[in-house]
Amino acid sequence: MLIFPAIDLYGGKAVRLYKGNYDEMTVYNENPLLVAKEFETCGATCIHLVDLEGAKDGTTPNLETVKAIIENTSLFTELGGGIRNMETVDKYISIGLDRVILGTAAVKDEEFLKAAVEKYGEKIAVGVDIKDGFVAISGWTEKSSHDAFSFCEKMEKIGVSTLICTDISKDGAMQGTNHALYKELSEKFSVNITASGGVSSVEDVKKLRALDIYGAIIGKAYYIGAIDLKEAIEVAK
Repeated sequence: MLIFPAIDLYGGKAVRLYKGNYDEMTVYNENPLLVAKEFETCGATCIHLVDLEGAKDGTTPNLETVKAIIENTSLFTELGGGIRNMETVDKYISIGLDRVILGTAAVKDEEFLKAAVEKYGEKIAVGVDIKDGFVAISGWTEKSSHDAFSFCEKMEKIGVSTLICTDISKDGAMQGTNHALYKELSEKFSVNITASGGVSSVEDVKKLRALDIYGAIIGKAYYIGAIDLKEAIEVAK
């Protein structure tokens, strides 16, 4: 299992939200590149980036920050947040991003999703943000009418190879991750499943590893020192 330490970007800084609430934001570092380099020092091979501003308004205000991380580390880099048209996908792929994560667009614009998968294949992932069993969109501010499991099935049929599944109720709450959800997802689907939200201890990592899923994202737990990233990466192997 791969560990994806995460950086949420806002105003060119590394920040965290509590349960997706923009009013509850903590700035962890003014320089996200330094954080990415710390991840690398701990043995990370991958990084998960979220453009929180992009998630709100569909722009790419943190593009230069992302580019700096790509150019100055050897990390496999994936990013989500506000990618709603092919022009934005092209822009990110052109600066060397390894994987683009579609969220709101995958729900609202199926034709765009299909075109992106056709053009870029495994470089396209879909973020499935789950709130009360349904898929949430627009930076978690809106609940769609899509049942999470039906949506995942649809993504698999379209040819999406990686799904990043977040239980919003667990995100940033430091109460452990939703193992039952990831067990069910891993049993039902043959795509790569990445667990996101609530990975708050090495024990969580061990449990997810036992499910034999593709990856796990570690965010707040790293920043507040609840998880030793080096240890988590070793355990995940």
